[in-house]
Amino acid sequence: MLFVSAILLIAAVVLFFVQRHYRLRLRSLKLANRVNSQSIKQLAADVATEIGAGSLREYVKLYGRVKSDDPLISELKQVPCVYYSMQVIREYEERVRSEDSEGRTEWRTERRSDTISSNSQSTPFLLQDAQGTVRIDPEGAGVETIQVLNEFRPEGNSNRLSFGGFSLNLDIAVGSGGGRTLGYRYQESILPLERQVLIVGEASDQTGELVIGKPQQNGRKFFISLKSEDTLTNHTQNIMTYTTLGAIASGVIGVLVGILGLVS
Repeated sequence: MLFVSAILLIAAVVLFFVQRHYRLRLRSLKLANRVNSQSIKQLAADVATEIGAGSLREYVKLYGRVKSDDPLISELKQVPCVYYSMQVIREYEERVRSEDSEGRTEWRTERRSDTISSNSQSTPFLLQDAQGTVRIDPEGAGVETIQVLNEFRPEGNSNRLSFGGFSLNLDIAVGSGGGRTLGYRYQESILPLERQVLIVGEASDQTGELVIGKPQQNGRKFFISLKSEDTLTNHTQNIMTYTTLGAIASGVIGVLVGILGLVS
């Protein structure tokens, strides 16, 4: 019972931090000033006139379409985008030894997985709305993506993996490994071109060019969402409600189970 209690209390703590993350995101969404490409450029010009160029620091949110004349090409699927994340996962079977309630040894086969390679890249892009464009630097942003690849390929005879622009020497990456390799799963997600996105970040002209990027002030989130502001607000509030209830329930049940374990 004490083990179950510990698991429930750990789950409560994890859910608390998940709730906190989304609470800060919702706070950031409400705190950011709604602008468009024209109004933020005008604000930058006004600030430059009053106190000098490079002085703008404004926490903003704006909605528009992703544009780029020089996009990234994703590593696996080889599609144009402004952000991608990929991973290659080794899936294998392994014999596991355990003991039953009577102390007898049991063996069972478990399917397991290990990530043997992962990578993510981003590149600056333009956000286009009805008034014009503004430059976005996505470095450090939480990016909502679209999965474009989730493919499993059985183990082959070669000691090298190859998929799209990706290549890996298995002797170096896996070595002798553990268990019997079944194959490799390739996964990739992207932020594609021409997609409507909501961006919450800091507008700054410190470099001489107006850019929306990562805020300097702690507690202010920087993220790119595929959802509209209303949809994102409702989605975030729902997650906060569920994680709060889950944390409370896990904590209370965990304490009760722990007490029962101590007195029994």
